[in-house]
Order: sequence, then structure tokens, then C-alpha cells
Amino acid sequence: MQNESSDHTHQYIDGAYFKQLISAALTWLRTNQETVNALNVFPVPDGDTGTNMVLTMQAAHDEINTASETKVGALAQKLAHGALMGARGNSGVILSQIWRGFAKAIDKADVLDAPHLVKGLVQAKETAYKGVVRPVEGTILTVCKDMAKAAQNALDETNNPFYILEIVKDAAHESVEKTPELLDVLKEAGVVDAGGKGLFYLYEGMIRFMNKEPLDIEPVHVQSLSAIGREEARLASEPGQDYEVVVDFRPDQDLELSAFYDKLEEIGTSIQVGEGDGLYRMHIHVPTEKRYDPIEYTMSLGTVSKVQIENLMEQVEGRTAKEDEESIKLPSVEPGEIAVVTVSPGIGFSRIFASLGASAIIKGGQTMNPSTQEILSAFENLPTNSVIILPNNKNILMAAKSAAEMTVKDAVVVPTRTLPEGLSAMLRLMPGHELDEVVEEMKSAIDDVRTGEITTAVRSVEINGQHVSEGEIITLYNDELITSTESLEEGCLRFLEEADAESFELITLYYGENISKQRAIEIADLIRENYPDQIIELQYGGQPHYQFILSVE
Repeated sequence: MQNESSDHTHQYIDGAYFKQLISAALTWLRTNQETVNALNVFPVPDGDTGTNMVLTMQAAHDEINTASETKVGALAQKLAHGALMGARGNSGVILSQIWRGFAKAIDKADVLDAPHLVKGLVQAKETAYKGVVRPVEGTILTVCKDMAKAAQNALDETNNPFYILEIVKDAAHESVEKTPELLDVLKEAGVVDAGGKGLFYLYEGMIRFMNKEPLDIEPVHVQSLSAIGREEARLASEPGQDYEVVVDFRPDQDLELSAFYDKLEEIGTSIQVGEGDGLYRMHIHVPTEKRYDPIEYTMSLGTVSKVQIENLMEQVEGRTAKEDEESIKLPSVEPGEIAVVTVSPGIGFSRIFASLGASAIIKGGQTMNPSTQEILSAFENLPTNSVIILPNNKNILMAAKSAAEMTVKDAVVVPTRTLPEGLSAMLRLMPGHELDEVVEEMKSAIDDVRTGEITTAVRSVEINGQHVSEGEIITLYNDELITSTESLEEGCLRFLEEADAESFELITLYYGENISKQRAIEIADLIRENYPDQIIELQYGGQPHYQFILSVE
């Protein structure tokens, strides 16, 4: 198959064209990244499946992009290796397993013909299922299975791999649409499975490339109103974009989104638009001389109700100074000692982990899941063979296990799913004791703590029997949504009641970067009034998105 050919009557795909298909798949997935992120079951502002799949595919693509290999089998092996090392989050790890199975099946193939393509898809499905301890239907696994079945059936009709890819893409779409019927939590939330949707976009990207359709035209995304505003990402501002402007307005007539975006692109970058009950929020980065232009433009479209202007350069400088003041010193680890590697989402949590004896801290958490390679690199050069990994997030657990399997060191993952669980485990680090003994102590510590998370709902939804309205405060108890309230106070007290805090000794509140210390103190004082017999501690966690992470132990 010649690279420039549009004739898909050939009976095989060569190495050069295979690389182009993978590049197209990545490009189309990146174009639809935010669409996949928005398919988060819980209405929390940290959907990251799309981001994880894009970063995993980017690592896979980088591995083959400059490779001199011409055989499809050898390229597939490189692709699978890149995906494994770059895998982020559970969705990224499963995607890497899909490519691993595909590569294994076509290992010796010079070109990709129809039988090899089908064999690869079948092995991809089998490897993905084997890689998950408790496979759940209605997820990316189901989509992968339906794609393989469709490919097998298609082989009875054709030997054209391009035609089979079309059939597989259609099967992926149908399977994704059926995922809510297989998984009640998706049906209740009114979304399809995010991982399955991401897999569909990969194959749709290949088909769009084959049909010479555009791959990088960004769809106009209207996010939930509360999702647009102050976020960590704005600090990485582009050169020449000195101000962040956020405008709330109600248009006089129906807003033509495409024209609205086109005009904003003439003014600045980092454009986001949110909508809720007819009120729109526009977010943009602009140079100093244009800082009032987006305000004037939106005023021409309707009534402006609120304006916020922030100097991005001052924020960057302030943040750097703060991080310098709070620099973290990690304790050294000697040969033969146990090194603990832990994941932390904020400077406050990182300082606490360091004070408890963590040898390496990986920046990560919700929306920023570290890759297998990043976890591996954190401990590979430490001068000891005994390593404990604390992922502190259920979506990092699979990548942590992959890293532990790839090292020659004696590395063990203690399956901490929350930050309080990770801190509780750290308290069981016993110098001079054997690795197995410490691991068992840490695992038992997980059961001694209950975790609450307080954040703001980014969309309206009904889930777990709870009706949630966009902008309300929502409370999660050990990752389960338990209530939606009007205030942070109510959210915290509801968790403590549900967790039976009166039966425990210690309540700790870790406040995030999006709440002031004074506000956090006020809420901690309220909890002291309601729980006079418990010890109440307030600490700075610095985590994004969540105003509070609470622990009861």
C-alpha cells in the first residue's frame, strides 16, 4: 500500500501506512479529548480518561514515529512498548494491554493483511481481559470484545483490511452506545463509557484519514458553567498572554457558538465557554493591550453580569516564590532499607509524606495520573532493592502495578486508593523490619481510615439515588457520592455523620488550593463544636479541585 494512495482495494497495509493510521488515530482522539473527559460518571471537575488515553497514545506514537522499521509486526511491538511505558490511569493501562495483545498476534508480520488484522484484534481483546482482575462489562473491555467479534465475522465476507477497519469502527460505535444498558452507574448518570468512547475515536480517526476527512478541527465545546474559572492550568500561560479574563453574560438572542469562537480567537487564546440556565461564562487569555476587548465584545452580545481579570504573570511569579519557600527535603535511603514511593497532588501533602519518611514523591492525582515510566523512574535509581509504592488513587493503581512488574527490584504496591489511606500506611513504616512485614502492616492500616472528599458539581445529574445540581457542593465517602448540599459546612458534616466520626478519635481536614486558610479555619472550628470529644486537625494539602479531603481514624 503506497502512502499517498487513496485506493483501498489493496489486500494489505504496509509499515509506512500503519504509522500514518496510528498518527491519525492519536490526532482524532486528541481533538475529542475533552468530549471523553466530560463522560465522567461523577459530576466532579476532574474527568481525565480522555487525557490519560491521549498521553498513553502519544507515548506509543512517539515510539514508532521516527523508527526505521518497515515491518508492521516490529512497529506494533514498538507501539505496544511505548504505550506500556506511557500508560496513565486505568484507561491508559488497559489501552496499553490492547496494543500489547495486538502486537503479540502480528509479531512476525511484514504487512497487515485481513487475517493478521483480525488475529490482532482478537488477541487484543483477550490480553485486555486478562489484565483486569475483575472485568466489568459495559466498559472499554466490552467495546474491545465487540470489535473483535465484528472483525471475525467480517473475515467471512472480505479479505480487505480497510473494509474490516470500517466494520470495526461501526461496531465500536454501537457497542459504546449500549454500555449504559450493561452498567447501571452509566445509565443513571446519563453517559456512555469514557474508555470505550476513546477507543472508538481511535478507530474513527483511522477511517477519517482513509477517507481524507479532517482530523484536527476542534469541535466547539460548551462546558458546564462551574467548570470555567480559576484552575491550575491557566498558570502555564503562553508568551504574550498576560491576562486571564472571565466574563459572565446573558446573550440577547441565541448564541452562535462557531462565530463566537471565531471572534474570540482574534483576541486571545485558551478559550473556554461554559453555559448554565442560559447564562454563559467566557474564559480567555489575552495580551495586556487587549485585556478589555473580550469584555466589550460580550457586552455587544448581551448583558454582562460579572467580570474577572487576573494578571497571569504575577500569579506565576507568586507561585514560584511559594514553592521555593516550601521546598521539600526527602530523607535519604540506604542500601537494604525500604524506600517508599508515594503519589501526591499538592505541596502540602508532599511535605507531610516527606516528614513521614517517603523516599520519593511523584506529583500526581486526579487529572494528572503519572505514567508507568514516571513511577518506575522515581525509584529505579534509589540505592536499595526494597520498594513500596503508594498510588493513593484508584486510577493510578494499575500503572503502579505495571511499574512494579517491570523492575528487577523487589517492588510491592500497597493498594492505597485515597490520600488519607496513603498517610495512614506511611505511619506503619518501620525501619529495620522486613519488607513483607511492613507491607502487611501498611495494608492493615488502610482499613483504619475513612476518607471524605468535598468538591463542586460541574453538571446536573442523578446518581446513587442523589439528585445533584450543577454548582452544588457534593460529598464523596470512600469514592461513593453520598450527598449534594448548598454549603461546604453541610458537606463536611454530612460526611462525618455518615462515617460515624463520633466512634473515632481523630478527624483531619486537608484544605486545597481553591479555598482560603481563613475559610478552612472557620469550618474546622464548626466541626470542633459538633465533635467536642474528638481531636480535630487542620492541615494544608494544596490539592486541586477538592476544597477538602477529610480523614476519620
